[in-house]
Amino acid sequence: MIRFYNGRIMTDAFSPVTEGQEVWTDADKIAFVGVPSEEKLKEQTFEREIDLNGDLLMPSFKNAHTHSAMTFLRSYADDLPLQDWLFEQVFPMEAKLDGEKVYWLTKLAVLEYLTTGCTAAFDMYFELDDYVKACTESGFRSVMCGAVSGERDNAKVLEERYLKYNGISPLISFRLGFHAEYTAEKGLMEDIAKLAEKYKQSVSMHSSETAKEVRECVEKYGMTPTELFEGLGIFNYGGACFHCVHLSDNDIEIFKKRGLWAVHCPGSNVKLASGIAPIVKLSQSGVGIALGTDGPASNNCLDMFREMFLMTGLQKILLNDAAACPADMVLDAATRGSALAMGLDDCDVIAEGKQADLIVIDLFRPNMQPMNNIAKNIVYSGSKQNVKMTLCAGRVLYEDGEFFIGEDPKDIYRMANEIISSMK
Repeated sequence: MIRFYNGRIMTDAFSPVTEGQEVWTDADKIAFVGVPSEEKLKEQTFEREIDLNGDLLMPSFKNAHTHSAMTFLRSYADDLPLQDWLFEQVFPMEAKLDGEKVYWLTKLAVLEYLTTGCTAAFDMYFELDDYVKACTESGFRSVMCGAVSGERDNAKVLEERYLKYNGISPLISFRLGFHAEYTAEKGLMEDIAKLAEKYKQSVSMHSSETAKEVRECVEKYGMTPTELFEGLGIFNYGGACFHCVHLSDNDIEIFKKRGLWAVHCPGSNVKLASGIAPIVKLSQSGVGIALGTDGPASNNCLDMFREMFLMTGLQKILLNDAAACPADMVLDAATRGSALAMGLDDCDVIAEGKQADLIVIDLFRPNMQPMNNIAKNIVYSGSKQNVKMTLCAGRVLYEDGEFFIGEDPKDIYRMANEIISSMK
C-alpha cells in the first residue's frame, strides 16, 4: 500500500479542496479516503508513505482524443489548413510507418503525457499490437478507438480488433469507431452501425471539425455528419465525437438525446484555424464535455494544461463573457468528463474502490501562489512544471522529473529522431 498524507485532496473538480484527509492505495485501487484513526494506522503496513508537505493530490488528467504515435510529425508540416495538411502531408508520411516505428513513437508520447499529469489516452491509430506493447510496458492506460476508413469490408477489421483487444490487459480497452464521414464509404458506416447494435456499444469518430467537412457532407447526403450518423443508427448506444466545432442546433439535440460526449480539442482547432467549438452551449444543453489534445502533429504538444487554458479562454472570447466556462467546468472535463467519455468509469474521481490514477500538484511554485483558489490556479496559471508525481493503476511512473517506465528516455529520443530521419 501507498499512503499519501499531510496534504490537500481534491476528490473531483466540483468538491472543495480538503486538508487533513489521507488517501491510501492498494495495488491498482484506492483503498481509503478520509481521516484514519490511530488504531487504523497501526493496523496498516505501507510500502511507501508519501508526505505531501501541503501539495495537492487530485485525479489524473485523461486525454480524450489523440493520435500518440504522430509524435514523428511534430513541427513537420505546420501552418497549413486541415485538408492540405492531412491529405498532402500527413497521410503520405503515415504510409511509411511500421509497427516498430509506432512502438517507439508511442513511448515518446507516453513520456510527454506523464509530465503533464495524464494517465490515459483515447487513441485512434494503427499498428495496434505495437501500440499496446508500448503502453503496457510503460504502465500507461489506453482506450483504443477504431480508426477504420474506406470501403465496407473494413467493418470486419473493426470487429476483429474489438474482439481481440478488449480484455488483453487491465490497462487496455477498445471502442468501436472510424476515422470520419469524409474518409468512409456509406456502406462502411452502415455496417459499423450494425456492429454497434450487435455488441450494444458506442461508436466514436472525428466529426464536424471544419466548415468544409460539414458543407460537403450536406451536399452529399443532405444532412450534417451528426444527422447522418444518427440516421444510420451509429449513435443508438452513444459515443464520443471529436472536435464538434461546427454543430447545428439539431446536432446538439441529437447529442443530448443520445448521451453523446463532445470531445473538445481547442489547441488543434486553433492551430488549424478550424474554429471554436460551442462548448458552453453544449454543456448548457446537457451534453457531456471531455477534453483532448488531438495528435502531436496538429497541436503540436500533448499538454493538458494548455488545453484547459485554451478551453476556457476561447469560450470567453466566443461568448464575449469573461464568466463563461469557469475553472471547475474545465477541470471536470479534463478529469472526470474525459474518463467517462472513454468508458473509464472507475478512473474518474478519488473514491474508495476507484482506480489509483492520481497526480500530485506542486503548490509551492511561484505560479501557484497565493492559494486564493487552487482550482483556478491550476487552470489559469498552472503548467506541467507543477506536476510532481503521476501514478497510473497505483504505480508511480513519473516523479520529480524522473520516469519509471522501464526505458531510458534518451534511448526513446534517439529512436524517434532516427525514425523521422529515415522517412524523409
